[in-house]
Amino acid sequence: MEIAGLPIPQDLAAGYARSGITKLYPPQAACVEAGLFSGKNLLIAIPTASGKTLVAEMGMHHQVARGGKCLYIVPLRALASEKFEEFSGKGLRVGIATGDFDRRDDYLGRNDIIVATSEKVDSLLRNRTPWLADITLLVLDEVHLIDDPSRGATLEMVIAKLRHKTPDLQIIALSATIGNPADLAGWLDAELVESDWRPVDLREGVFFQDGIRFADRDRVVERRSKYEDLDLVLDTVAEGGQCLVFVSSRKNAEAFAKRAASGLKLQNPVLAGYADKIRSNAATGMGKTLAACVAQGAAFHHAGLAREERQIIEQGFREGHIKVISSTPTLAAGLNLPARRVIVRDYLRFNAAEGGMVPIPVREYRQMAGRAGRPHLDPYGEAVLLAKSEEMVEELFDCYIEAAAEDVQSRCADEAVLCTHILSLIATGFTRERDEVLAFMDGTFYAHQGESPRALSRAVHRVLEFLREAEMITEVGEWLEATEYGSLVSRLYIDPRSAEVIVKAMIGQKEYTDIGLLHLLCSTPDMPTLYVRRDDMYLLDRFLADHRDDLWMEIPWDAGEGFDRSLKTALLLTDWADELGEDVICERYNVGPGDVYGMIESVAWLVHASRHLAGLFAPHLTGPIEEMELRTKHGIKKELLPLIRLRGIGRVRARRLFNNNLGSIEALRAAGPAKVGAILGQGIAAQIFEQLEGRREEIGEASEEQSTLSRFG
Repeated sequence: MEIAGLPIPQDLAAGYARSGITKLYPPQAACVEAGLFSGKNLLIAIPTASGKTLVAEMGMHHQVARGGKCLYIVPLRALASEKFEEFSGKGLRVGIATGDFDRRDDYLGRNDIIVATSEKVDSLLRNRTPWLADITLLVLDEVHLIDDPSRGATLEMVIAKLRHKTPDLQIIALSATIGNPADLAGWLDAELVESDWRPVDLREGVFFQDGIRFADRDRVVERRSKYEDLDLVLDTVAEGGQCLVFVSSRKNAEAFAKRAASGLKLQNPVLAGYADKIRSNAATGMGKTLAACVAQGAAFHHAGLAREERQIIEQGFREGHIKVISSTPTLAAGLNLPARRVIVRDYLRFNAAEGGMVPIPVREYRQMAGRAGRPHLDPYGEAVLLAKSEEMVEELFDCYIEAAAEDVQSRCADEAVLCTHILSLIATGFTRERDEVLAFMDGTFYAHQGESPRALSRAVHRVLEFLREAEMITEVGEWLEATEYGSLVSRLYIDPRSAEVIVKAMIGQKEYTDIGLLHLLCSTPDMPTLYVRRDDMYLLDRFLADHRDDLWMEIPWDAGEGFDRSLKTALLLTDWADELGEDVICERYNVGPGDVYGMIESVAWLVHASRHLAGLFAPHLTGPIEEMELRTKHGIKKELLPLIRLRGIGRVRARRLFNNNLGSIEALRAAGPAKVGAILGQGIAAQIFEQLEGRREEIGEASEEQSTLSRFG
């Protein structure tokens, strides 16, 4: 099917032609035939790299040409940024929404395409963002994540709300790994486009002893070392390819990258440049190790890395200079990083709930294997599992290569999940009576799958009772209405259970303490917490011996792992707000820069929410909590608060000014540009004095937009 003959803007078709895309792949043509341009809902279940995104992009341009507006939902912020870049510069106005959860972001409505995470869209619905009513096409990327235990229910409820709001909304759902696509397509009233076609042939096999066993052939791999995984990498690189190696833990990812670097021993100016960039910003041993690996053509990738480090690695791999990345499975979740060969080395992973190592799901294996084969670059792609015995070869074929992906299941049956979403339904006026709540839930994927209606009804009634007792909703007869408290909790986008923990602790709390607030927030369901090692217990016990009275929450007599984890996380955040260096924090708590950033991002939002809750229930705490909001965001002591409101001033520059007796706006004015320039540089000094003279936006207006991560420097 020729692209030139499709009902899309000529400029878009011409852009595709310049990129060498003039014809549709067979699955893409099937999407057109299924009703892409006639408003039909589609569930597109085709392999990675088979052109799902291009189908969605054509559909969006077609909709906009007819006066429509498009919303593209992704699971990850990193993926949102990738799609924003991919869709930009093609004639339409593209916006991205991943930030604060209590803003309406009305300005985004001027865009033709808005890319957002499901959590952000949920928050926009709660804040009654007007432009959502104008959406005519909804694209759901990685829709199989409706099954994800942590975020699947949010995606499902967002879909249900948007369909309720705009019944004739066109939906395009994308996935490569669904075991029951017909089930999901039925819920979405969608035409199912299913195909195994790939632009690059995928060969799946198992490595054992000295070769890879495929279903129809064997391939000998030269043994160059005592490590099977390294030999597979060297074999790929020798024939001009790149490798992704998936392992079970960060420690394993780092260890393999060091092994691969020693085996590759590549040297060139480009790799040296990447390594220098990483090394110049590295404040931890992990960053320096990464730089050393990259200098020789290998890298590791996991959530503990700083954002800049991940970006450099991804760029280096896309450009073909970094030959191998060892990674935890996070890299398989949507980011566009294909490779000639994918090695799934570790298919067992520790699961705390199971109390040991458990096999990864088939769906996860398929996500990894789907990265094999770069279109237009590789003649084929290989996905290789490693076996330890002859018997295991057949087992891996049966359990992964020849197995179907698991069915996706709704996650809406969990009462803890239902609590936040039912409050949202009531607070935003989607439902006004108990029967309406149940009727809305009848439109969910959970109900479509035929799960127990009685169990769902009981769960809904228990949630309504909790919300009523917490005074977040009132009920007169069958009429349900959110209270001021309930509406605030919904708009703030926090779990009602978290709000109750916070409010109960704040009421009657006479004195404010930093650790009291931070430990309280780290004890809520919304806050991720750090693992506690045996070595951490001395630090925690010593702190409790000296500061027990500073905590706002009582120490339970059976305080277990949950208490220890919340306290360890709170101590890390306290150290951050007390300006401890990133390197010290990472070493003290055995974490990476990315972990620190994640904790700061999570708690900063909870501090923001607790400030608003304090305004309702504990006004005397509002002032110090507002100060802590800025301190956690920027990682500064209280004395730097006047300086941090200036654009371009982070924790490092603010401390430098303060240590030079320039700790206030008045002191800066008195010092003059020359003295400030001698401390920070003339360019920064000029920027500061332009603000002080009022030629730019009011001081601090943009400080909220500066990312926490930039404060590490």
